[in-house]
Amino acid sequence: MRRYAWALVALGLAAVGTEDAVAQRAGPPPAVDLRQNYPNPFNPATTIPFVLDGELFANGHRPQVSLRIYNVLAQLVAVPILQGSGERLDNVELTCTGPGSCAFTAYWDGKVLNSDREAASGVYLYQLVVDGVRYTRKMIVMK
Repeated sequence: MRRYAWALVALGLAAVGTEDAVAQRAGPPPAVDLRQNYPNPFNPATTIPFVLDGELFANGHRPQVSLRIYNVLAQLVAVPILQGSGERLDNVELTCTGPGSCAFTAYWDGKVLNSDREAASGVYLYQLVVDGVRYTRKMIVMK
């Protein structure tokens, strides 16, 4: 019964992300491509690639970006860092130097937020928020 409840919570978090994306934008949203983490399943660390369309950076706009990792109980587990800067992806304003889309990569060392404990084996959800619009995917930690 617990597994069924966890699955409902996980699906609810994923569904909330989809509904938020549709509800907050009247027209088609700018292209945000949250890709599957690699490797998946993983142990002990993983990378999470995402691509932001150039139109998000039009007229000098710098989109607010957050990336968070949750367990199936919707509890915050970690906030990955942006590779290249080492900055935690928590309401970061990103810039794009070239024309077209810009690719970014986040890194998670598999540790629980503000501790040296490794995350337990299981399913986790990662959620990218770009200017208030949510995109969600799942990953697996396997020990």
